[in-house]
Amino acid sequence: MILGIETSCDETGVALYDSTHGLLGHALHTQAALHAEYGGVVPELASRDHIRRVLPLTREVLQQAKASLQEIDAVAYTAGPGLAGALLVGAGVAEGLAWSLDVPAIGIHHLEGHLLAPLLENPAPAFPFVALLVSGGHTQLMRVSAIGQYELLGETLDDAAGEAFDKTAQLLELGYPGGPQIARLAEQGQAGRVKLPRPMLHSHDLDFSFSGLKTAVMLQVKNRQLEAQARADVAAEFEAAIVDVLVAKSVEAVKRSDLERLVVAGGVGANISLRKKLSAAAARAGFSVFYPAPEFCTDNGAMIAFAAAMRLQHAPAKQAPRGSGNFSVRPRWDLSSLEAVSR
Repeated sequence: MILGIETSCDETGVALYDSTHGLLGHALHTQAALHAEYGGVVPELASRDHIRRVLPLTREVLQQAKASLQEIDAVAYTAGPGLAGALLVGAGVAEGLAWSLDVPAIGIHHLEGHLLAPLLENPAPAFPFVALLVSGGHTQLMRVSAIGQYELLGETLDDAAGEAFDKTAQLLELGYPGGPQIARLAEQGQAGRVKLPRPMLHSHDLDFSFSGLKTAVMLQVKNRQLEAQARADVAAEFEAAIVDVLVAKSVEAVKRSDLERLVVAGGVGANISLRKKLSAAAARAGFSVFYPAPEFCTDNGAMIAFAAAMRLQHAPAKQAPRGSGNFSVRPRWDLSSLEAVSR
């Protein structure tokens, strides 16, 4: 039974996962309202809010699961990448709790948590698969062969998809977070009425670039007064441009990898238009696509607890140091540097 704690950015997530019975409980607090007036995450405010939330959420999860602290076999936490102060909150609580219970404390890579989150679903994808990771400042295509075996196929050269959504939402005066705001406005508009580029759509590689798309939106806003309908049309075209590029690159990555499964992970993976168009493209190309439940697309404790469970199952002795009170976090952490584990 593993308690998972996620505090890498602006969401406090706690979950309890049992390797036999699955997810027993989870709770999440989002700081979106806290940061909305600033148009983005304020690191110091994020850290302070994690301090307020993490223990009440832990108690809530234990009540959901009808479990006690003494039943916990390990405590997992996000060790990076992320905001240093926010990471230290979760790491400090997790390491202290593990030390007091004399159980392992396991630092988990945030992006590994996202990559493995679709395995919480039924049916779960089997290894190997291609993963489209669209989380916050990350837009990457990975070949996932096993736990810890991650090969980078392509990544963004500048703004990630999530960053482009947030910056474009600011340009359209929609508020934070940008993804859901643009998706809602796009429902009232029509793609194609305004022409926006599809960056690197025909670049013959698997890399991405979205800063130019954001600039194109800025020019639309600057060069003409946007009435309500025009703003909705820009939002619809922007969303369509992002989705078109993500779908095309994902299909090409599966084709080049000669695999039959694609996994979508990260916050942008909750976008309804992306899911619809990607599922249709997968059906045409003859491969399967897997998504986490929408609640597990954004940052959450369940993915951290689950990733720790997978590592413990594959290499229990190596992955299970006892909580010692000595720990560090890694605000920058290359996913490819993770050590592979095998049975």
